[in-house]
Amino acid sequence: MPESLSAGDPFDALGDPNRRAIVELLGARERSVQELADALPISRPAVSRHLRLLKHAGLVVERPRGTRRIYQLHDQGVEALRTYIERVWGEAAGRFRLVAANTGDEAPARDPATAIGVET
Repeated sequence: MPESLSAGDPFDALGDPNRRAIVELLGARERSVQELADALPISRPAVSRHLRLLKHAGLVVERPRGTRRIYQLHDQGVEALRTYIERVWGEAAGRFRLVAANTGDEAPARDPATAIGVET
């Protein structure tokens, strides 16, 4: 795992559907805790707890704006996660795309009944 992600496990952080929803919302634009709570079916304190975990995992940063905290995705944390996924899955995904591109209508159509040995 990249060094920049060592503070907390981003995969653990993204394992919760509410945290994934927060990341998706922050992917569109920065938001306050209240804005996130208004968009989600969870309480404001629950949003704060999820944000704290995402921040610890390096996926979210905060900055003060008056009396509120504004959250946004942490570009370096998200980039490190993307790089890790591409490194691990990139070659396999490339092979899958190659096989999918070369598997088309050339394969002979099979009657499902003959595939299991039933004569028609």
